[in-house]
Formats: sequence, C-alpha cells, structure tokens
Amino acid sequence: MAEATPTAMQQPRSVVWILLLVGRILLGAVFVYAAYTKLRIPWMLFAMSINSYGILPGWVLNVLARALPWLELLLGLLLMVGWKLRWVAACAAALLLVFFSAMVRAQSHGLAINCGCFGIGEQISAKTLVRDGFLVALAMGLALGAFVHHRPRRSAV
Repeated sequence: MAEATPTAMQQPRSVVWILLLVGRILLGAVFVYAAYTKLRIPWMLFAMSINSYGILPGWVLNVLARALPWLELLLGLLLMVGWKLRWVAACAAALLLVFFSAMVRAQSHGLAINCGCFGIGEQISAKTLVRDGFLVALAMGLALGAFVHHRPRRSAV
C-alpha cells in the first residue's frame, strides 16, 4: 500500500496554519498583557496618558480609558483561541493602526509623552515606534493570512 504524502496543495496550507497559530498566540498575548497592565492602574492615570496626545475631547477620555483595556483583553483572548480569526484579526489590526498613527503624530509634533501602550511610564521613542510598527504589520499579516487561508476552495473538475 502506498504511503500517504501531503499533496502540493496541502503542504503550504499546513505551513500557513502554523504561521497563523503562532501569530495569533503572539499577538493575543501582547493584547492580554497590554490590558493587564492598564487594568492594574487607576483608570484616571490611563485617561491622562490618552489626554496627553491632545487628539480627543475630554468627555471621550473617561469612556475610552475604562473601555479600551477590556476591549484589548477581549481581542487578545479571542485571538488566542482563534474564534472568528478573520474578523478579530482585522479589528486588532485596525485598532493597532489607530494607536500607531497617534504615536507617529505625537512623535512628529515633538511631544515627549508616554505612549500608554502598556500602562504608564513608557515614553514614545524610536523603539516604541518600531515595536508598534511590527505589531501593526503582524496584525495585518494575520488578518490577511486568515482571510486567504479561509477562503472557499473551488473543486477541480
């Protein structure tokens, strides 16, 4: 009896699946850690960190400071379990893109402020921009990979 070997079509799919698994666990862990660090501090401190960007009106700050860590926790957990990966990864990518854009804007305006990425105490620098740029790229790659990996296959006739 012939030994079963993966076909050329199955082999790349398994590599993509492994990359998606590693990417979603890594990104999910980052989101969970970011939420944890924000939930450990009083929400008012996080609100002040958000306010230092000078982008949002005051009434939004309190709502965002209270809700954002819980949203990050939810996204992180959903990424780690892989539920609705295409949509959760797309939401994570959009959220990270907003964060990254705000950080680039602050840096370009010469604001010496805390990024608020992992609670308080980390000033925006080239290091934080590179790290968050990598996270944006990872989230976008994860979303794209999830959409491509889960697209319906046409049967060969």
